[in-house]
Amino acid sequence: MDALDLLLNRRSIAKLSSPAPEGKVLENIIQAGLRAPDHAGLTPWRFVIAQGDGLNKLSEILVKAALADNSEQSVIDKVKGAPFRAPMVITVIAKVTEHDKVPAFEQHLSAGCAVQAMQMAAVAQGFQGFWRSGHWMFHPDVHQAFGLQGDDQIVGFLYLGTPGCTPMKVPQRDLSRFVEYL
Repeated sequence: MDALDLLLNRRSIAKLSSPAPEGKVLENIIQAGLRAPDHAGLTPWRFVIAQGDGLNKLSEILVKAALADNSEQSVIDKVKGAPFRAPMVITVIAKVTEHDKVPAFEQHLSAGCAVQAMQMAAVAQGFQGFWRSGHWMFHPDVHQAFGLQGDDQIVGFLYLGTPGCTPMKVPQRDLSRFVEYL
């Protein structure tokens, strides 16, 4: 797949099934994440891969957080099943290093770039994925379960697997609504 075509036609696919990326393909996905912009070479990323029993562990982490919030049963049921929407979920964490020239915000953005690069690497190799965020990535119980400290932040959950459908066509957008010149 041509790189420009990949970027111009990127779409998330939420219907994912087995197999998940593995071996060299998974290594390429991680390596792509490690190529994200990295001011001062701080390498502000951490990737926690859940598959197989790891999906059960991720489910338990999310359920514990939902219970701590006294969530309704429907919310608990939803978070319990969330990790099983794909055969692999990579929790991407901005591992922040205190630095006078590189604020935590910039390190969070770098980790976000890593997620995008990883998703693109998956698609380029015939897999698909979607990036989820939301309330749980900010929850203190989830942070504790992943060992976050200080300004560390989960920037997303990257679900990966084999596409279960054809992506919808990318909507064309009027550039004049988004672009200005000084």
